[in-house]
Amino acid sequence: MKRPLFRSCEPVGRSRKSTENRDSGPTRLLMLLSSIAFVLCLSGCDSKPKPTRATRLSTPNHIHQSTDLLKPVPIGADFANHPWIAHVIVTDLDQDGLNDILACESRENKVLWLRQTGGLRFEEIVLHEGTPAPVHSEAFDMDGDGDLDILLSSMGQVFPNNDKIGAVVILENDGNMGFTPHVIADKIARVCDIRAGDLDGDGLPDLAVAQFGYDQGELRWMRNLGHDWQFESIILLSLSGPVNVLVADFTGNGHLDIVSNVTQQWEEVYLFANQGGGRFVSKVIFGSTNEDYGSSGISTADLNRDGRCDILLSNGDGFDYAEPGPRPWHGVQWLENMDGGFFRHHWIGDMPGAYSPVEIDLDRDGFRDVVAVSGFNDWSKADAASLMWFRNDGNQRFEAHVLAYRPTHLMCAAAGDLEGGGDLTLVTGGFHAYPPYTHRSRLLRWEKADPEK
Repeated sequence: MKRPLFRSCEPVGRSRKSTENRDSGPTRLLMLLSSIAFVLCLSGCDSKPKPTRATRLSTPNHIHQSTDLLKPVPIGADFANHPWIAHVIVTDLDQDGLNDILACESRENKVLWLRQTGGLRFEEIVLHEGTPAPVHSEAFDMDGDGDLDILLSSMGQVFPNNDKIGAVVILENDGNMGFTPHVIADKIARVCDIRAGDLDGDGLPDLAVAQFGYDQGELRWMRNLGHDWQFESIILLSLSGPVNVLVADFTGNGHLDIVSNVTQQWEEVYLFANQGGGRFVSKVIFGSTNEDYGSSGISTADLNRDGRCDILLSNGDGFDYAEPGPRPWHGVQWLENMDGGFFRHHWIGDMPGAYSPVEIDLDRDGFRDVVAVSGFNDWSKADAASLMWFRNDGNQRFEAHVLAYRPTHLMCAAAGDLEGGGDLTLVTGGFHAYPPYTHRSRLLRWEKADPEK
């Protein structure tokens, strides 16, 4: 599939027809001039950024061995098969003051709640099962009743499929940790990620939805109509490959924006800048000319602690290859927020099969580091790293450390305060969908191997 020569840079969102009928001539002219200025400032659509390692923030081929720093501790049920943990987050789901773990088991079609009972002990509970290929879950109070509901992304099938088999599902919490599923969109391109936020400023939480599809995908936002779990869909992008979505004020104008990484042959990161009222202007803030770049994850961060919301990006996907494994261009990057919708690309470090970048002060020195897992590597080699730490020296220069070689096939990671003291603990999930099936794991928390270090 070839790339289109031109892409529209117009704001997308609500229809402008009713506004044109309502506004006076001078008002329309003022709004038009304002919109043109905003588009010219944000879009830059005719100058697609290319990846560069000119701003490399680590020394290539200089990797420290820190495999004695952390040790993996299994969480939850024993397993005898090949776990497919596609996503994991740390959240206090029952709001009892102890952070829990929420995970998606995509092969068994289950949403798992690892409820912390105290002292880092966890009880595994199946909150929901039957929704095909759940690959992402987020906890958010969607109905305003004070408890946390769950946003569930359903691909329908994890591996490539062109059929409209995706779904957007909300698991409504009854207040007693009983969950009722509401399918608010189905028979759509496979859904990979859903995030919530008030995107139009009406006081109701809306949704941003990334639909990977395969040959055809979409990025949409869904306006909350305020009754009976009804939402209106507005398509922001019609391209294959949206795999992740973030909702935050990236432009600093007080409105929640949307960011998505679009994989497949596009390999771009889009910013949808919110002008207010759910009107968005699109802009490519990063892109690679390598159609096999393998974008695999994005997350929010603030590595330089300037108060602006940055983006961590990993590229290490290998599902499209006949023999899944590493590629020389795989690694972890930082899109530094320069304010006003502009970002500067930095290469943090090389990492074969990189997935799920996480901001965490791992050594507790006050500087924000980055940890990532490897989902695709040459696991026949004993020195194929599955968990890496990029240590921030305080000036955003990063030392690469291998934290673990085993277990392998780590697809997702999250950080959260599991001990209640303010320090973050790393949690990972194993996704063993291809051989070798040795060195498996399901859900792990990584604790200090020597608490005195």
